[in-house]
Amino acid sequence: MGGRGRSRTQRKHFKQSRDNVWKNGSKSDASSAAADGENNSGDAERKTRENWEPLKTQNAEQGIVAPEEWDDFMECLRKPLPAAFRINSSSQFCLDIRSQLEDDFVKSLQSEFTGDEAEALRPLPWYPETLAWHSEFSRKQLRKTQTLERFHEFLKLAHEIGNITRQEAVSMVPPLFLDVHPNHFVLDTPGSKTFQLLEIIHRANEPGSLPTGMVVANDVDIQRSNLLIHQTKRMCTANLIVTNHEAQDFPGCRLSKFHHNSSDIQSEKGLSINQLDFDRVLCDVPCSGDGTLRKAPDIWRKWNVGMGNGLHCLQLKIAMRGISLLKVGGRMVYSTCSMNPVENEAVVAEILRRCGDSLELLDVSNELPLLVRRPGLKKWKVRDKGLWLSSYKDVPKYRRPSVLSSMFPSGRNIVDSSEDSGDHVVAEAKEDDKNEIVQPNTAPLSEVNDDEISSLPLERCMRIVPHDQNCGAFFIAVFHKHSPFPVVQEKNGENVQLLHKSEESAEGAGEIASNLNDVSEAKLCEATSVGNAETDAGSLADVPSPKLEEEVAEDQQDLDKEETSPKNVGKKRKLQTQGKWKGVDPVILFKDETVINSIKAFYGIDDSFPLNGHVVTRNNDTDSVKRIYYISKSVKEVLELNLLVGQQLKIASVGLKMFERQTSKDGNATECRYRISSEGLPVLLPYITKQILLAPIVDFKHLLQYKSIKFDALVDAELVEAASKLELGCCVVVLKEADQVSSFPIQVKSSTIAIGCWRGRSNLNVMVTGLDCKDLLERLEKRMETGNAEIAEPQNGGVNGDSNPNDTDMKEESKNDVDMKDEETVNMVEL
Repeated sequence: MGGRGRSRTQRKHFKQSRDNVWKNGSKSDASSAAADGENNSGDAERKTRENWEPLKTQNAEQGIVAPEEWDDFMECLRKPLPAAFRINSSSQFCLDIRSQLEDDFVKSLQSEFTGDEAEALRPLPWYPETLAWHSEFSRKQLRKTQTLERFHEFLKLAHEIGNITRQEAVSMVPPLFLDVHPNHFVLDTPGSKTFQLLEIIHRANEPGSLPTGMVVANDVDIQRSNLLIHQTKRMCTANLIVTNHEAQDFPGCRLSKFHHNSSDIQSEKGLSINQLDFDRVLCDVPCSGDGTLRKAPDIWRKWNVGMGNGLHCLQLKIAMRGISLLKVGGRMVYSTCSMNPVENEAVVAEILRRCGDSLELLDVSNELPLLVRRPGLKKWKVRDKGLWLSSYKDVPKYRRPSVLSSMFPSGRNIVDSSEDSGDHVVAEAKEDDKNEIVQPNTAPLSEVNDDEISSLPLERCMRIVPHDQNCGAFFIAVFHKHSPFPVVQEKNGENVQLLHKSEESAEGAGEIASNLNDVSEAKLCEATSVGNAETDAGSLADVPSPKLEEEVAEDQQDLDKEETSPKNVGKKRKLQTQGKWKGVDPVILFKDETVINSIKAFYGIDDSFPLNGHVVTRNNDTDSVKRIYYISKSVKEVLELNLLVGQQLKIASVGLKMFERQTSKDGNATECRYRISSEGLPVLLPYITKQILLAPIVDFKHLLQYKSIKFDALVDAELVEAASKLELGCCVVVLKEADQVSSFPIQVKSSTIAIGCWRGRSNLNVMVTGLDCKDLLERLEKRMETGNAEIAEPQNGGVNGDSNPNDTDMKEESKNDVDMKDEETVNMVEL
């Protein structure tokens, strides 16, 4: 299932130079400016535009910033983007990290720098609970400056472990306006803010409990999906589904569309939902990206003011699809990292025109009051073929299929009376049109006709510009859905009752449902206003149906090539299938009672933990299952619904890896073939009654330091006795707190720390990475220094923490006992 996208998401994709080339006069700038999406222009025009300043032209025509602010604006864009990061609010060490920043790094960096850099590190004032921080230094400066080495190492380690997320400051803003609650179903499409959304729904949960809501993160790009899956592993969440769909074609899962007796089936299956819709939707749509110029300086070479025109249609389709999936009473955030009104206010205005009173653009000026933002524009121009157009009537007829009326403030299709009713088709005489002398409205923006000033409340949108608070640029609009979309009437006056033919396929962009309101919603997504005369290439009536058969064929070709390659000749490869999705691992409810019961018996899992019916695998051959994933109740219901409607969702990742097949390398048999994964332990720990040890601080630290310790080298006599009685195989070692009683299941608190180990023949082996051990050791040292936690001392006193407690070299024995996994991470119990 190779991804055909070419977006840069990994380090190897950033090999091209990203030098800041903002200065005019360079060859790259001249060629880029000359291009401007206008390859049909003549050489004479190119020569006259060698010194073209696209940003200055854009601002002069659009009024994004006031003329007197221009120098400050440009000066800010020429500076590298300061590094920013967010503390994971659901992390066990959230408060510890915040205290470390406030009490250590803020003070130490202030002592190192003076002048403008005196406040080198500070919290973002608008982010709740001081959980987001801003550094005055760029990422490059953090890497290259010797005095910042310790701070840089802290950031790298904390990000790798999952305690912080390094992210541009303005990228943290959209989820804050979604008002997400733990019981909400949230759609993030295209998936970009998923980790932050997961933090929010998990924040208020007690150890071992899961929120009733969930997040569906969707991205068509395979590389970005894989990166998203890797990043969200740090969340240890069972409330996430990652899908691979075009955002504008995200499928609807509605039981009534596939089963006439849907209510009976819903009752029979015990489902609380009969369709997949969402309380919150985040549409952070693809854009021209001029707001990221500070972060990605290579955009200076490529960007031009006409790029937004080509994205306007896609952005509108994605937003309308998001609204159609939104529940009544739900909230949707539309955002871009662009300053171009064609990608921002124009899209918002067209959404409001199509949805009527069913949708409201919210005024959120009282939310996040310390965030500096500017109101949306109500008038702007459109750039095309070197011209600034004030009205749709200024657009040459041959350009009207590309320059749409929805790009202008009024959204009206204004044509000259001498023209026909507006049926401008490509078949018209283009040569005559090209030779036509166009006299566009070149008046300043302040003199634009009142007819071309939007009457919609676009000032409720917000635009964040870089020089207001030393960040990137962003645009955000917040919508509230008041009611189902109104009934759309055909020309004969009859209400629409039937689905469009393109909606008969489950993957069609207009697939909504068979009830009246949902059909009306589909028609509104497809139709423009009555009497619209343009051939609107961007209207949802022209949403192309996804070419699933072609995708399947290409995936099959890739797999066939792999199978016939020399290294794979003679090997049998079984093509995985997920419903109609070829070459994709299936999602199968794991129902092998023998395996499940053996796991429950081996670890003594309490019956109150809902294990049966909540585990899935990604392998058709249940006898060869290597990993078992745990899913929350909400995810389980979505998966069951998805099966009932023909597996419309193409699922790339689901649930939380709870158990993984593991056997002793030397052939010693274990009672249970599956060990508890690091990701799953925080959820499972409060319910384990067997294979669990309480270790005092000295022995716990030695485990982290040396990775393997013989039983007779342990300091605490009680721990030695308990370890020797364990069954061979996976076990859990919990840091024993003062006065903690050895009773199981243990009372898990926010301060409880646990790691996964392997009980060998005569030793304990830690199954965590070196980075995890290093981070956890530092946390323990700080807790002991500050007295933030009462940690039990061993019964037999202590030993030197820097000395190896093992009498002999344990490396060889460790290798023989168990085949370790380098990818495992520390099991840190999270709130």
